Amino acid sequence: MIDLPPMTPPIKRSVTIEGHPTSVSLEDAFWKALAASAAARGLTRVALIGRIDRARPPHIGLATALRLFVLADRGDGA
Repeated sequence: MIDLPPMTPPIKRSVTIEGHPTSVSLEDAFWKALAASAAARGLTRVALIGRIDRARPPHIGLATALRLFVLADRGDGA
């Protein structure tokens, strides 16, 4: 049997990135990991999301970029 982390459906949150409001749906584990990553860098979660948004290729959605960032930041991604 495999151990699974606590699972939640995606939670939609509104964020303002460079003055533009948007909403992002992520599972709670990703929201928590983003908050921890932001705190480790001395940033707010919204500031970190803004940096990730500016760095992502235009054809990659923001939610995807955030999830991939979390995996890479935790050392779980390629």
